Amino acid sequence: MEHSDIQHNDLLVIKNGLNQLNQVIETIAQREAVAPGVEGMANDSITGDLVHGGTISAFKSVGIYDQASSTTLLIKDDKIVVDNIDAVELLGDIKVEKNLNVGGTIKAQRIDAVEINAEVRHERTSPLEFKCSESDTPYGKGLMWTGFGHTRQLVMQANPDRIWSSESFDLHTDQHYMIANTSVLSSDTLGSGVMHSSLTSVGTLRNLKTEGNMNIDQFIFYDGDGMRLGVGIDAPNGQLSVASNEAEYIIDPGFDSIKAGTYTTHDLELITDDITRIKLKSTNKIEVGSDTDTVTTFKGKVGIGINNPDTSLSVASPIKVQGKKIEFGERIPDNGIYNRGDLIFNTQPSPTGYVGWVCIREGTPGEWKPFGAIGA
Repeated sequence: MEHSDIQHNDLLVIKNGLNQLNQVIETIAQREAVAPGVEGMANDSITGDLVHGGTISAFKSVGIYDQASSTTLLIKDDKIVVDNIDAVELLGDIKVEKNLNVGGTIKAQRIDAVEINAEVRHERTSPLEFKCSESDTPYGKGLMWTGFGHTRQLVMQANPDRIWSSESFDLHTDQHYMIANTSVLSSDTLGSGVMHSSLTSVGTLRNLKTEGNMNIDQFIFYDGDGMRLGVGIDAPNGQLSVASNEAEYIIDPGFDSIKAGTYTTHDLELITDDITRIKLKSTNKIEVGSDTDTVTTFKGKVGIGINNPDTSLSVASPIKVQGKKIEFGERIPDNGIYNRGDLIFNTQPSPTGYVGWVCIREGTPGEWKPFGAIGA
């Protein structure tokens, strides 16, 4: 058959048939190159259904590169078991049910923990903050030391709000307690700004300075407004007052004089050796000396009823000496009670007159006779 005898359409049919035969031959060839049981798989793929047991070494993929020489990663139904993890970043929530040992540094935005037990120095650049809410008050929060004896606490307490400590505060000897940047107490000094106190017992006080009223054991009272001091009386009637058994003795300076004596209707006794030497009686009488044998000496000039005596003893009225009245006058009396032996000295003596008169019989005024004739 000549070439010219073959039609163009016949050539196309023959060409298409040869192409289909070629595809069939290639498919058969590929099936013969695949291991038994892996029909239908491409040369660059693998199905997990065909992997059962055994060890795959030098395994590598786009996301996995196995360089282990022994079993390192164990996958079970409910967990993955691995001894060591070297990861740059863990994403998502992570729950650790048992201990977590970290050999390096933990950097976190926030740590919520029920209890932290650490033996390291805590370095901070911000305050230690205890956050609370409406249902979670700050009371009872703070620092606690447990595990040895009783629990030591430094916590917030209520009614009123305060920082409470179960232990004593021990400051360095050079330090002090301060309020509003002012020292109120040091090891040996009470702050100068402390104005009120309820001290019930103190040691030896030196250079004590007080201001205002004072009450010592409900026995010694000082009235700061009236500037009066009372011993045994809370309302003294003098600048200094001592009272007992309803009697009050006062010392009260005035502008021109000083009052000293009993403010009440009690006698005043001046004593030495517990013996009364002078008694000022509330009945307007003065007693000098005592019932025992004593000597009373007056030095200087004494005036009785006279403001400015000019002799050792000056009196302004009759006197009695050993029961006998002695007085002075121009004549014998015409009234009054007189006793025998009373004397009246003549205040107007004259020649041929008499020194005075003597009562020779008691009466009113009694019977009198002159005595002491005066020469011509």
